[in-house]
Amino acid sequence: MVLIARLHKFLTATVDRKSRSHTIFWLTLSLTFAALYAFLGLKQAFRAEYMVQDDARQHVFWMMRFVDPELFPNDFIANYFQSVAPAGYSTLYKLAATVGIHPLFFHKILPLFLALISTYYCFCLCLEMLPVPMTGFIASLLLNQHMWMTDDLASTTPRAFIYPIFLGFLYYLSRSSLLPCLGAIALIGLFYPPYALVAAGILVLRLLCWKNGGLRLSGDRTNYLFCTTGLGLIFLVMLPYALDNSEFGPTYTAAEAKQMAEFVPSGRNAFFRPNPKDYWLTGRGSGMFPKSLFTPVTHCVGLLFPLLLFLRSAFPLANQIQSKIWLLLQLFLASSAMFFAAHATIFKLYQPGRYTAYSLRFIVVLITAIALTLIIDGVGYWASTTATTFDIKNLVALITTAIIAIAVVFYPCLVEKFPTVGYVEGKMSGLYKFFEQQPKDILIASIAPETDHLPTFSQRSVLVAKEYAVPYQKGYYSKYRQRLNDLIRAQYTPDRAVLQNFINQYGIDFWMLDRHALSLQYVKDDGWLNQFDSTPEAMLSIQQGKIPALASAITSCTVFQNEVLVVLDAPCIVKLTRN
Repeated sequence: MVLIARLHKFLTATVDRKSRSHTIFWLTLSLTFAALYAFLGLKQAFRAEYMVQDDARQHVFWMMRFVDPELFPNDFIANYFQSVAPAGYSTLYKLAATVGIHPLFFHKILPLFLALISTYYCFCLCLEMLPVPMTGFIASLLLNQHMWMTDDLASTTPRAFIYPIFLGFLYYLSRSSLLPCLGAIALIGLFYPPYALVAAGILVLRLLCWKNGGLRLSGDRTNYLFCTTGLGLIFLVMLPYALDNSEFGPTYTAAEAKQMAEFVPSGRNAFFRPNPKDYWLTGRGSGMFPKSLFTPVTHCVGLLFPLLLFLRSAFPLANQIQSKIWLLLQLFLASSAMFFAAHATIFKLYQPGRYTAYSLRFIVVLITAIALTLIIDGVGYWASTTATTFDIKNLVALITTAIIAIAVVFYPCLVEKFPTVGYVEGKMSGLYKFFEQQPKDILIASIAPETDHLPTFSQRSVLVAKEYAVPYQKGYYSKYRQRLNDLIRAQYTPDRAVLQNFINQYGIDFWMLDRHALSLQYVKDDGWLNQFDSTPEAMLSIQQGKIPALASAITSCTVFQNEVLVVLDAPCIVKLTRN
């Protein structure tokens, strides 16, 4: 009984002035696990010379301009991704480059710092809702497991910053710390603007309260102060985005997007799904609930939270839950409102699912941590108050606590690939070094999958690549589609004049081909190419036995080759086809 009582007290002790060391112990343990997971991620990031996170190929490659301004001159793709990068995000990388930290190196080490900051705020926020340090540890551990089992954090794209910054906002808001809260709001707008609108919704909802069986205006002046100053700041940080007259806009309308192959269920950016369940609930981009919501699976314990509250007599620690937990409901309502607003204005507010994905993850993490704590407290209370000796009830309590501890702490050991960070390895070092030795203003034409790697690993411009096919803004994607259609037509045309005109029109310097790129099977097997108008024309030409004009240049114009690819000199192609 003494053992159970001491263990129960140690695990479920609440915060008070005398227990500062107890809180520091659990916080230190939380940060230790965060650092451990980050170290495992770093091992993957640096395991080979050419490694990059999948999504960073879009968002980081152009930042090498900070190191060498001569890179990517007049690059249409680089200009686009630079234009859509949030100001705070690009400024951070620029500052790092200024002090000598290369963007590709910075993007690999940044998750460590984002994870530690996220851990701290998650721990502290949890204590505001249930002042039990162990609960903060469980919440931060679950958060870290989630962050390293999905690729958001490792991507170090703008969405990676929502974890530390928005958790900081929720923490300072729960403590009514005005200036830090306003600072967090400013950072949200500078790093991940969509969630500034979620923050605005929370501030407005805090002006309401439930009183006498109905909604009433809050009588707390602090809420009005936070709302007015917060909304004013959100207006200022969002104003540049609202006034932006980028050459790459506007976004496609819903009617236009529904006619595009990119957004059908089989498309690369599948959005419009015929099944309402998929479209509204689980669809990527369109659905309210992300498929990774209960990743890791221990998050499912959060579903027991309402039952534990209903049976609070058996789980007495539930009485220690603070009213600040209502902040989670406000977060859910604000996110849901933005979710439906984004659906009503398709793509103008970006993807609807982004507004609920992170909010629901925060909610599930915190609720699950509290639920697990209540269960541990419940079995400990049950055993310590009804047993006088070490009997079966003590054993049940110990086993239950041990199972929860093992499930929470050692769950990553059961995951086949942990952490799951989405790093991709470039395996054609000779190719990357070849292009890197060419002039900085070259332009490479290719539909080969390896083209995705060239801007990152060779720092050279490509006409198109699948990785950069982002079909949301008409000013960008209409030109991108035109480029790709022209490239497909030129690669498979038997007409030498069409091939020459294409090279001259776009200023192509090199043409990269997969060794089997001119075959019919190659085109058939590439589902991405089948989304474009020129592909049926190309397939028909090959089926009719017409030999692409480009084929005659392979022998004479090859300047680099390996087992998979050949690279042709474009001026040589023009000269050869003229003769």
